[in-house]
Amino acid sequence: MASRSLNRVILIGNLTRDPELKYTPSGTAVCTFGVATNRSWTTAEGQTKEETQFHRIVSWQKLAELCGKLLTKGRKVFLEGRLTYRSFTGKDGVQRSISEIVLDDFIVFSDGKRVVEAEETEAHAPEEEGLVTDEELNHDTAAAEEPKGKKEKSEDVDPDDIPF
Repeated sequence: MASRSLNRVILIGNLTRDPELKYTPSGTAVCTFGVATNRSWTTAEGQTKEETQFHRIVSWQKLAELCGKLLTKGRKVFLEGRLTYRSFTGKDGVQRSISEIVLDDFIVFSDGKRVVEAEETEAHAPEEEGLVTDEELNHDTAAAEEPKGKKEKSEDVDPDDIPF
């Protein structure tokens, strides 16, 4: 039995550029973009220092298409993925190595209104920049939970009738 291992990256940062959505010759969507993360600390002398790290993110298939639709430069995102390393020969003939994060899931932070998860946006087909408001989400969720043919308003429910 093989020993267990884990390759998981979790980042919260800001997009450094608009996502670049392309398709492979076989028609598979691939989206690349950059994310910057910041760190600040206080030195022994009491000075505050800051450091910024830049990360290359790659997403594939349907997730790539969602990234292309929902993400824009400057937007804050929560990302989950795995770290990969690869090497390639550049146009100048020089062998290069690169590290990337292959995206598994992401959450877009809106302007303080609502956090939208990638899976939610896929189901809702949002109209304005991929953001779903609390009101729309609550309305869609309530409509999905109602039995077909029977429409009750949630205001008609007496809190004393709830068994918990």
